Amino acid sequence: MIIDVIGDIHGYADKLVGLLLQLGYVHDGTCFMPPAGHRALFIGDLVDRGSQQVATLEIVFAMLDAGVADAVMGNHEYNALAFATLDPDNPTQYLRSHNEVHVRQHEAFLAELPFDSEAHQYWLQRLYEIPLWIETDYACFVHACWDVDSMTMLKPLLTDANCLTPQGLIATAKEDTAQFDALERVLKGVETPLPDGLVMIDKEGTKRSRVRVRWWLDELEKRTLHEIARAPSSAMAQIPKDAMAENINFAIKTHKPVFVGHYWLTGMPEPLSQKVVCTDYSAAVDSGYLTCYQLDTQQPLPLKPENFVQHRHNENIDIGRQSQ
Repeated sequence: MIIDVIGDIHGYADKLVGLLLQLGYVHDGTCFMPPAGHRALFIGDLVDRGSQQVATLEIVFAMLDAGVADAVMGNHEYNALAFATLDPDNPTQYLRSHNEVHVRQHEAFLAELPFDSEAHQYWLQRLYEIPLWIETDYACFVHACWDVDSMTMLKPLLTDANCLTPQGLIATAKEDTAQFDALERVLKGVETPLPDGLVMIDKEGTKRSRVRVRWWLDELEKRTLHEIARAPSSAMAQIPKDAMAENINFAIKTHKPVFVGHYWLTGMPEPLSQKVVCTDYSAAVDSGYLTCYQLDTQQPLPLKPENFVQHRHNENIDIGRQSQ
């Protein structure tokens, strides 16, 4: 079996259709059906940013309903649920505040699905059906970070299939709690504090006192922040070159390959490490390419650059291996 692990789509349905056709999927009038011996897996962040939100959801969920694909939840699906859910401890506020930054991040979704409309409520309920992670005999799939300790913390808040419950949404949305930190790890990645009260500005214009790190590297706490940070060099300019990472407390606790999205990579795709592959190559911007890794379940390791397929929507040629 070949698992076509598809990166963050972010409402770019045209790119998704292009990639599926390139991989040999054929629409049968109901959904895109895979070629023999293939199955799709969507690595999260189906929504926000692009102009084809509903079309993306319809394509993905038709495949899920037909039993020819799987998906894991991204932080943007989680954010959509929290943005629309009132805080039971403060009924005038939502679990994700409706501040200017959050509204801007979510405006493409709400432009197609007006807040609290019947269609909005329908798709929110469907998002609850997506598990936070999937583990099989041959690989692990999660949106941002395979953190076994955080997953153990989250399990009591999930269904047997690792899907978020409404109670779990409320519990994980409360900042400064272990459940909140665990959810952040799984859906957003590993962070470490910046030294001496320094701050950096992220791509949304938000001031950050913490920096996301490349958790797939070995011996994180023996490296400098500049070595392990997942941040633009311009954002790191004020951080001393010799500042060390502290209090990360993370290690990969699986022998299986791990597949993630989330990280807005660019360039020619390649594995992040001997164990970790990211399939997010910035399809959420017009110049980014929707990317897939074709995982052979009979031989998941070693991870190989030639197993990537990209849909180069703005070129006359397609780069990447065609479907098997």
